[in-house]
Amino acid sequence: MSDYESAIPAHLASARTCPVRTPHNFRPPYPSYTARYDTSTTRVVMAYFGVQSISDKRHVAQEAVTGLRRQLAVAAGSPRIERARYLDERGYETEIVIGYWGNDETFNRWFTEIGSEWTAPRRHTDGIGFFVEVLHPEVRRFETLFSAVDRLEGVARISETLSGEIGEHGYWGGMRDRLPIAAASALEPSGTPSVTHDGPRTRVHPVDNLCLIRSGQDWTDADDDERALYLNDVAPVLRTGMNFLRDAGRPLGCFANRYMTVLSDDGDPLDKTFGMSWWRSLGDLERWAESHPTHVAIFGAALRYLSTLGPAATLRLYHEVTVAAADEQFFEYLGCHDETGMLASTSHRSGAALDSEVVETS
Repeated sequence: MSDYESAIPAHLASARTCPVRTPHNFRPPYPSYTARYDTSTTRVVMAYFGVQSISDKRHVAQEAVTGLRRQLAVAAGSPRIERARYLDERGYETEIVIGYWGNDETFNRWFTEIGSEWTAPRRHTDGIGFFVEVLHPEVRRFETLFSAVDRLEGVARISETLSGEIGEHGYWGGMRDRLPIAAASALEPSGTPSVTHDGPRTRVHPVDNLCLIRSGQDWTDADDDERALYLNDVAPVLRTGMNFLRDAGRPLGCFANRYMTVLSDDGDPLDKTFGMSWWRSLGDLERWAESHPTHVAIFGAALRYLSTLGPAATLRLYHEVTVAAADEQFFEYLGCHDETGMLASTSHRSGAALDSEVVETS
Protein backbone atom coordinates (compact mmCIF):
# COMPACT_ATOMS: atom_id res chain seq x y z
CA MET A 1 0.00 0.00 0.00
CA SER A 2 2.90 2.32 -0.71
CA ASP A 3 0.61 4.67 -2.66
CA TYR A 4 -1.24 5.53 0.56
CA GLU A 5 -0.39 7.37 3.75
CA SER A 6 -0.35 5.47 6.99
CA ALA A 7 -3.27 6.33 9.24
CA ILE A 8 -0.76 6.56 12.11
CA PRO A 9 1.44 9.67 11.80
CA ALA A 10 5.17 9.23 12.14
CA HIS A 11 5.40 10.91 15.56
CA LEU A 12 2.88 8.42 17.02
CA ALA A 13 4.29 5.29 15.39
CA SER A 14 5.91 2.66 17.62
CA ALA A 15 7.35 -0.81 17.36
CA ARG A 16 4.53 -3.22 16.52
CA THR A 17 4.09 -6.36 18.61
CA CYS A 18 0.42 -6.92 17.71
CA PRO A 19 -0.14 -8.04 14.10
CA VAL A 20 -1.98 -5.82 11.65
CA ARG A 21 -5.20 -7.13 10.16
CA THR A 22 -4.65 -5.70 6.69
CA PRO A 23 -5.19 -8.44 4.06
CA HIS A 24 -2.20 -9.38 1.91
CA ASN A 25 -1.82 -7.13 -1.16
CA PHE A 26 -4.91 -5.18 -0.09
CA ARG A 27 -5.88 -1.98 -1.89
CA PRO A 28 -8.72 0.12 -0.44
CA PRO A 29 -11.88 0.05 -2.56
CA TYR A 30 -12.58 3.77 -2.09
CA PRO A 31 -10.73 6.80 -0.68
CA SER A 32 -10.84 7.64 3.01
CA TYR A 33 -8.98 10.09 5.23
CA THR A 34 -8.09 10.64 8.87
CA ALA A 35 -7.68 13.75 11.01
CA ARG A 36 -4.17 15.05 11.62
CA TYR A 37 -3.39 16.91 14.85
CA ASP A 38 -0.51 19.21 15.62
CA THR A 39 2.47 17.30 17.00
CA SER A 40 2.20 19.36 20.19
CA THR A 41 -1.27 17.92 20.89
CA THR A 42 -0.91 15.11 23.40
CA ARG A 43 -4.49 14.80 24.64
CA VAL A 44 -7.99 15.91 23.63
CA VAL A 45 -11.28 16.23 25.51
CA MET A 46 -14.70 15.05 24.33
CA ALA A 47 -17.38 16.26 26.75
CA TYR A 48 -21.04 15.29 26.38
CA PHE A 49 -23.45 17.41 28.45
CA GLY A 50 -26.93 15.89 28.34
CA VAL A 51 -30.37 16.75 29.64
CA GLN A 52 -33.34 14.38 29.49
CA SER A 53 -36.93 15.48 30.03
CA ILE A 54 -40.53 14.38 29.86
CA SER A 55 -42.89 16.43 27.73
CA ASP A 56 -44.10 18.94 30.33
CA LYS A 57 -40.52 19.74 31.43
CA ARG A 58 -38.96 20.31 28.02
CA HIS A 59 -39.00 24.08 28.45
CA VAL A 60 -36.81 23.64 31.54
CA ALA A 61 -34.41 21.47 29.54
CA GLN A 62 -34.20 24.05 26.76
CA GLU A 63 -33.47 26.84 29.22
CA ALA A 64 -30.66 24.73 30.65
CA VAL A 65 -29.20 24.07 27.19
CA THR A 66 -29.31 27.77 26.33
CA GLY A 67 -27.45 28.61 29.53
CA LEU A 68 -24.85 25.90 28.95
CA ARG A 69 -24.13 27.04 25.40
CA ARG A 70 -23.63 30.56 26.73
CA GLN A 71 -21.21 29.24 29.36
CA LEU A 72 -19.29 27.23 26.79
CA ALA A 73 -18.71 30.37 24.77
CA VAL A 74 -16.84 32.17 27.56
CA ALA A 75 -13.07 32.43 27.75
CA ALA A 76 -11.49 29.02 28.44
CA GLY A 77 -14.62 27.38 27.09
CA SER A 78 -14.81 24.89 24.24
CA PRO A 79 -13.50 26.00 20.87
CA ARG A 80 -15.88 23.61 19.07
CA ILE A 81 -19.49 22.89 20.05
CA GLU A 82 -22.17 20.60 18.58
CA ARG A 83 -25.82 19.85 19.44
CA ALA A 84 -27.82 16.66 18.94
CA ARG A 85 -31.12 15.16 20.10
CA TYR A 86 -32.80 11.78 20.40
CA LEU A 87 -35.75 10.04 22.05
CA ASP A 88 -34.40 7.44 24.46
CA GLU A 89 -35.56 3.95 25.47
CA ARG A 90 -37.82 5.32 28.23
CA GLY A 91 -39.43 7.97 26.00
CA TYR A 92 -37.37 10.87 27.37
CA GLU A 93 -36.32 13.51 24.90
CA THR A 94 -32.59 13.96 25.37
CA GLU A 95 -30.49 16.82 24.07
CA ILE A 96 -26.72 16.71 24.20
CA VAL A 97 -24.28 19.58 23.81
CA ILE A 98 -20.84 18.30 22.85
CA GLY A 99 -17.68 20.26 23.50
CA TYR A 100 -14.18 19.54 22.22
CA TRP A 101 -10.94 20.84 23.68
CA GLY A 102 -7.39 20.44 22.39
CA ASN A 103 -5.95 20.00 25.88
CA ASP A 104 -7.30 18.93 29.22
CA GLU A 105 -5.76 21.79 31.22
CA THR A 106 -8.12 24.28 29.55
CA PHE A 107 -11.09 21.98 29.98
CA ASN A 108 -10.32 21.20 33.62
CA ARG A 109 -10.10 24.89 34.46
CA TRP A 110 -13.42 25.67 32.76
CA PHE A 111 -15.13 22.59 34.20
CA THR A 112 -13.99 23.30 37.76
CA GLU A 113 -15.15 26.91 37.59
CA ILE A 114 -18.34 26.52 35.51
CA GLY A 115 -19.09 23.16 33.90
CA SER A 116 -19.41 21.08 37.06
CA GLU A 117 -22.58 23.02 37.94
CA TRP A 118 -24.39 21.06 35.21
CA THR A 119 -24.93 18.16 37.61
CA ALA A 120 -25.02 20.13 40.88
CA PRO A 121 -27.46 18.52 43.38
CA ARG A 122 -29.38 21.80 43.76
CA ARG A 123 -30.62 21.35 40.14
CA HIS A 124 -32.40 18.09 40.95
CA THR A 125 -35.97 18.32 39.64
CA ASP A 126 -38.54 15.56 39.01
CA GLY A 127 -38.95 14.80 35.32
CA ILE A 128 -35.52 16.19 34.41
CA GLY A 129 -32.14 14.46 34.35
CA PHE A 130 -28.71 15.97 33.78
CA PHE A 131 -25.52 14.09 32.91
CA VAL A 132 -21.90 14.65 31.97
CA GLU A 133 -19.90 12.03 30.06
CA VAL A 134 -16.27 12.98 29.41
CA LEU A 135 -13.31 11.27 27.80
CA HIS A 136 -9.91 12.93 27.69
CA PRO A 137 -7.77 10.37 25.84
CA GLU A 138 -4.18 10.76 24.86
CA VAL A 139 -3.84 10.99 21.08
CA ARG A 140 -2.61 7.40 20.76
CA ARG A 141 -6.01 6.19 22.01
CA PHE A 142 -8.40 7.44 19.33
CA GLU A 143 -8.75 7.38 15.56
CA THR A 144 -10.99 9.04 12.97
CA LEU A 145 -12.14 8.16 9.46
CA PHE A 146 -13.80 10.33 6.79
CA SER A 147 -15.13 9.59 3.32
CA ALA A 148 -14.66 13.21 2.19
CA VAL A 149 -12.26 16.03 2.99
CA ASP A 150 -14.49 19.11 2.89
CA ARG A 151 -16.56 18.73 6.08
CA LEU A 152 -15.26 17.82 9.53
CA GLU A 153 -17.34 16.36 12.33
CA GLY A 154 -16.77 15.38 15.94
CA VAL A 155 -13.32 15.52 17.47
CA ALA A 156 -11.77 16.19 14.05
CA ARG A 157 -13.10 19.75 14.38
CA ILE A 158 -10.10 20.55 16.56
CA SER A 159 -7.57 18.92 14.22
CA GLU A 160 -5.07 20.80 12.07
CA THR A 161 -5.96 19.14 8.77
CA LEU A 162 -6.89 15.83 7.16
CA SER A 163 -4.47 13.29 5.76
CA GLY A 164 -4.15 12.19 2.17
CA GLU A 165 -5.74 8.86 1.26
CA ILE A 166 -4.91 6.24 3.86
CA GLY A 167 -4.54 2.50 3.38
CA GLU A 168 -5.97 1.09 6.62
CA HIS A 169 -9.68 0.99 5.87
CA GLY A 170 -12.26 -0.99 3.94
CA TYR A 171 -11.62 -4.30 5.75
CA TRP A 172 -12.59 -5.81 9.10
CA GLY A 173 -10.04 -4.74 11.67
CA GLY A 174 -9.19 -1.41 10.08
CA MET A 175 -10.14 0.66 13.11
CA ARG A 176 -7.74 -1.32 15.31
CA ASP A 177 -4.97 -0.86 12.73
CA ARG A 178 -5.57 2.91 12.79
CA LEU A 179 -5.17 3.17 16.58
CA PRO A 180 -1.54 3.98 17.42
CA ILE A 181 -1.73 2.33 20.84
CA ALA A 182 -2.99 -0.94 19.33
CA ALA A 183 0.42 -1.56 17.75
CA ALA A 184 1.62 -2.90 21.09
CA SER A 185 -1.56 -3.48 23.12
CA ALA A 186 -4.52 -5.81 22.71
CA LEU A 187 -6.62 -3.21 24.59
CA GLU A 188 -8.41 -5.82 26.66
CA PRO A 189 -10.88 -4.47 29.24
CA SER A 190 -10.23 -4.87 32.95
CA GLY A 191 -12.15 -4.05 36.08
CA THR A 192 -15.84 -4.06 36.95
CA PRO A 193 -18.26 -1.15 36.55
CA SER A 194 -19.16 0.48 39.86
CA VAL A 195 -21.07 3.52 41.09
CA THR A 196 -20.79 5.97 43.93
CA HIS A 197 -23.73 8.05 45.16
CA ASP A 198 -23.65 11.59 46.49
CA GLY A 199 -27.25 12.39 47.33
CA PRO A 200 -29.19 12.47 44.05
CA ARG A 201 -25.97 12.48 42.03
CA THR A 202 -24.40 9.26 40.77
CA ARG A 203 -20.89 8.77 39.42
CA VAL A 204 -20.09 5.70 37.30
CA HIS A 205 -16.63 4.13 37.26
CA PRO A 206 -16.46 1.85 34.20
CA VAL A 207 -13.85 -0.59 32.95
CA ASP A 208 -10.32 0.18 31.81
CA ASN A 209 -10.09 0.33 28.00
CA LEU A 210 -13.74 1.33 27.63
CA CYS A 211 -14.57 1.94 23.96
CA LEU A 212 -16.64 4.76 22.43
CA ILE A 213 -17.63 4.85 18.78
CA ARG A 214 -19.40 7.73 17.06
CA SER A 215 -20.43 6.87 13.49
CA GLY A 216 -22.16 9.52 11.40
CA GLN A 217 -24.08 10.12 8.19
CA ASP A 218 -24.57 13.40 6.31
CA TRP A 219 -26.91 13.61 3.31
CA THR A 220 -27.12 17.41 3.22
CA ASP A 221 -26.00 17.64 -0.41
CA ALA A 222 -28.13 14.79 -1.78
CA ASP A 223 -30.56 15.57 -4.60
CA ASP A 224 -34.14 14.30 -4.48
CA ASP A 225 -33.38 10.88 -5.99
CA GLU A 226 -30.37 10.19 -3.80
CA ARG A 227 -32.20 11.47 -0.72
CA ALA A 228 -35.11 9.11 -1.39
CA LEU A 229 -32.75 6.18 -1.89
CA TYR A 230 -30.95 6.87 1.38
CA LEU A 231 -34.05 7.58 3.46
CA ASN A 232 -36.03 4.62 2.09
CA ASP A 233 -33.37 1.93 1.70
CA VAL A 234 -30.52 2.70 4.10
CA ALA A 235 -31.80 4.80 7.00
CA PRO A 236 -34.48 2.28 8.15
CA VAL A 237 -31.92 -0.55 8.28
CA LEU A 238 -29.53 1.69 10.18
CA ARG A 239 -32.23 2.66 12.68
CA THR A 240 -33.13 -1.01 13.23
CA GLY A 241 -29.51 -1.78 14.07
CA MET A 242 -29.20 1.24 16.35
CA ASN A 243 -32.40 0.33 18.19
CA PHE A 244 -31.17 -3.23 18.61
CA LEU A 245 -28.00 -2.03 20.31
CA ARG A 246 -30.03 0.36 22.48
CA ASP A 247 -32.50 -2.30 23.61
CA ALA A 248 -30.59 -5.59 23.45
CA GLY A 249 -26.90 -4.79 23.13
CA ARG A 250 -25.87 -5.44 26.73
CA PRO A 251 -25.09 -9.18 26.34
CA LEU A 252 -22.87 -8.29 23.37
CA GLY A 253 -20.86 -5.77 25.40
CA CYS A 254 -22.68 -2.59 24.29
CA PHE A 255 -23.46 -0.71 27.49
CA ALA A 256 -25.51 2.03 25.80
CA ASN A 257 -26.35 3.32 22.34
CA ARG A 258 -27.87 6.57 21.12
CA TYR A 259 -28.95 7.26 17.55
CA MET A 260 -28.98 11.03 17.38
CA THR A 261 -30.06 13.79 15.00
CA VAL A 262 -27.66 16.71 14.71
CA LEU A 263 -29.15 20.15 15.39
CA SER A 264 -28.35 23.59 14.01
CA ASP A 265 -27.30 26.42 16.32
CA ASP A 266 -30.98 27.37 16.44
CA GLY A 267 -32.04 23.87 17.44
CA ASP A 268 -33.46 22.78 14.08
CA PRO A 269 -32.81 19.19 12.87
CA LEU A 270 -30.22 18.85 10.12
CA ASP A 271 -29.77 16.14 7.50
CA LYS A 272 -27.17 14.53 9.72
CA THR A 273 -27.35 11.64 12.20
CA PHE A 274 -24.86 9.64 14.21
CA GLY A 275 -24.81 6.60 16.42
CA MET A 276 -22.93 6.93 19.69
CA SER A 277 -22.16 3.69 21.53
CA TRP A 278 -20.35 2.87 24.77
CA TRP A 279 -18.75 -0.60 24.59
CA ARG A 280 -17.03 -2.75 27.19
CA SER A 281 -14.13 -3.17 24.77
CA LEU A 282 -12.92 -2.63 21.24
CA GLY A 283 -13.05 -6.40 20.78
CA ASP A 284 -16.78 -6.49 21.61
CA LEU A 285 -17.43 -3.73 19.08
CA GLU A 286 -15.41 -5.57 16.44
CA ARG A 287 -17.33 -8.81 16.96
CA TRP A 288 -20.68 -7.05 16.52
CA ALA A 289 -19.47 -5.19 13.43
CA GLU A 290 -18.00 -8.24 11.74
CA SER A 291 -20.65 -10.86 12.35
CA HIS A 292 -23.92 -9.73 13.93
CA PRO A 293 -26.94 -9.80 11.56
CA THR A 294 -27.93 -6.22 12.42
CA HIS A 295 -24.58 -4.79 11.33
CA VAL A 296 -24.31 -7.16 8.35
CA ALA A 297 -27.66 -5.69 7.23
CA ILE A 298 -26.41 -2.11 7.67
CA PHE A 299 -23.24 -2.87 5.75
CA GLY A 300 -25.19 -4.55 2.96
CA ALA A 301 -27.66 -1.66 2.61
CA ALA A 302 -24.83 0.86 2.46
CA LEU A 303 -22.95 -1.20 -0.12
CA ARG A 304 -26.03 -1.47 -2.36
CA TYR A 305 -26.57 2.28 -2.06
CA LEU A 306 -22.99 3.12 -3.01
CA SER A 307 -22.97 0.54 -5.80
CA THR A 308 -26.14 2.05 -7.27
CA LEU A 309 -24.84 5.64 -7.26
CA GLY A 310 -21.13 5.08 -7.75
CA PRO A 311 -18.99 8.25 -7.80
CA ALA A 312 -22.14 10.39 -7.98
CA ALA A 313 -23.00 9.61 -4.35
CA THR A 314 -22.82 12.68 -2.11
CA LEU A 315 -23.49 10.92 1.20
CA ARG A 316 -20.68 11.68 3.64
CA LEU A 317 -19.72 9.09 6.22
CA TYR A 318 -17.37 9.36 9.17
CA HIS A 319 -16.53 7.80 12.48
CA GLU A 320 -14.31 8.17 15.49
CA VAL A 321 -13.27 5.40 17.87
CA THR A 322 -11.71 5.95 21.30
CA VAL A 323 -10.37 3.35 23.72
CA ALA A 324 -9.98 5.17 27.02
CA ALA A 325 -7.89 4.27 30.04
CA ALA A 326 -9.70 4.22 33.39
CA ASP A 327 -8.28 7.59 34.44
CA GLU A 328 -9.41 9.19 31.16
CA GLN A 329 -13.13 8.74 31.91
CA PHE A 330 -15.70 10.76 33.86
CA PHE A 331 -19.42 9.90 34.08
CA GLU A 332 -21.83 11.75 36.37
CA TYR A 333 -25.65 11.65 36.43
CA LEU A 334 -28.24 13.70 38.32
CA GLY A 335 -31.85 12.54 38.45
CA CYS A 336 -31.52 10.30 35.37
CA HIS A 337 -33.31 7.00 34.90
CA ASP A 338 -31.16 3.88 35.30
CA GLU A 339 -30.77 3.14 31.58
CA THR A 340 -29.20 6.51 30.82
CA GLY A 341 -25.78 6.22 29.23
CA MET A 342 -23.25 4.41 31.39
CA LEU A 343 -25.77 3.99 34.21
CA ALA A 344 -26.99 1.06 32.11
CA SER A 345 -23.65 -0.70 32.69
CA THR A 346 -24.50 -1.01 36.37
CA SER A 347 -28.27 -1.57 36.30
CA HIS A 348 -29.57 -5.07 36.88
CA ARG A 349 -32.34 -5.25 34.32
CA SER A 350 -32.78 -8.44 32.27
CA GLY A 351 -29.83 -9.15 30.00
CA ALA A 352 -27.21 -7.36 32.11
CA ALA A 353 -23.78 -8.48 30.94
CA LEU A 354 -21.64 -7.56 33.94
CA ASP A 355 -21.91 -7.41 37.69
CA SER A 356 -21.27 -4.09 39.36
CA GLU A 357 -20.47 -2.58 42.71
CA VAL A 358 -22.25 0.24 44.50
CA VAL A 359 -20.60 2.52 47.06
CA GLU A 360 -22.42 5.16 49.09
CA THR A 361 -20.65 8.45 49.88
CA SER A 362 -21.72 11.38 51.92
